[in-house]
Amino acid sequence: MSATGELEELLARGELRVVGRIREASNAVLLCSVAYGGVSADCVYKPVKGERPLWDFPDGNLAQREVAAYLVSEATGWGLVPPTVLRDGPYGEGMVQLWIESGAEGSASGDGDSGDAGPPAGESGDGSGLLALVEGEEAGEGWKPVALADVGEGRTALLVHADDPRLRRLAVLDAVINNGDRKGGHLLPAPGGRLYGIDHGVTFHREDKLRTLLWGWAGEPLTDEAREVLTALAARLADGEPLATRLAELITPVELAAVRDRVADLLRTGVHPRPSGQWPAIPWPPV
Repeated sequence: MSATGELEELLARGELRVVGRIREASNAVLLCSVAYGGVSADCVYKPVKGERPLWDFPDGNLAQREVAAYLVSEATGWGLVPPTVLRDGPYGEGMVQLWIESGAEGSASGDGDSGDAGPPAGESGDGSGLLALVEGEEAGEGWKPVALADVGEGRTALLVHADDPRLRRLAVLDAVINNGDRKGGHLLPAPGGRLYGIDHGVTFHREDKLRTLLWGWAGEPLTDEAREVLTALAARLADGEPLATRLAELITPVELAAVRDRVADLLRTGVHPRPSGQWPAIPWPPV
């Protein structure tokens, strides 16, 4: 069994013990420990009973969408979402996800270095080295512009993100799963140069709901790597394939069809999507 498979088994079959609650979250998010076969880890448990109803996501629950996002991430081979399972817990069925220890990083290393050592002096970052507010209208070398932001007292600053291959992969994944809430706080740089994205409950809507801080590549050609990954993903989403069968258990038939359409559209256009103009392009609050 692979290391990922072992972690999935730990999360799915281990004894789940609640340690505390993460109060900053809008839905019930519980910090837990899980133990199985002499192995233990920290994890996050989001019970379905603790979800607040969303008017625009009436079909299914958010926990199922979190698991679906993980499965699609794994199918790309990029490993951008921490191991995630759907299981019963102390407060009923919910999503259980491996806890990722994250901290500030000074550079965009890992599977491709951006060549930039974080926000230049005098600029404000988000603590991850991946986002910054820049005075003026130029993003600067190694950075991609997103939008002008109101910083108070009649002042604006340019919101930028790192021109980082890991973020670019995440932008492609978000386009596939139709992520309606890619905030800065959902980016977790991990030891060893890994980058994870979390909080994928607001995903897989049948309509275009993409809201993200990662618009820096909008309209630019997809990388060769992304096109290869999307081509393989399209095949795995075909009827009868294991990924498609599992996704059909987690999201509605219309939503699954929409995933296939989004992958096909990305391959047809060959570019990163642009904001639709029919939905706010940037989540609020952005961090």
